[in-house]
Amino acid sequence: MGIINNLFDRFKNAELSIQPNKKIKTISKEFEESFGLTLVMYKGKMIAEPTLTLAALNKRTTLDVNAKSEPIKIKASMLVGAVEKMFEKEWGVKVQVKNAKGDRLVPNEITLGQASREEY
Repeated sequence: MGIINNLFDRFKNAELSIQPNKKIKTISKEFEESFGLTLVMYKGKMIAEPTLTLAALNKRTTLDVNAKSEPIKIKASMLVGAVEKMFEKEWGVKVQVKNAKGDRLVPNEITLGQASREEY
């Protein structure tokens, strides 16, 4: 079933386009609705306040957050590690993907689709 599910993930309509001007809680909610997983954003080494936008986050961290970047497009067929690196490369924000309950990190070597089906 794994091969069929992975193939299905490539053609699934679930593509999330995230704008950098949204609040962190909105980005996290849209990510959860699209993939059934928890997205955690960090301000340095601490979890960022959900009410902040990326622009506001930039003012509160020593890291350079690029709030004027292009939207990020995420698909279920993407590896978890690639998604985390994309946020860091495009926006300068550290994120981690966790399971639906938010109590366990998802391995970087599997796709978002596999993670949402808990195939790990």
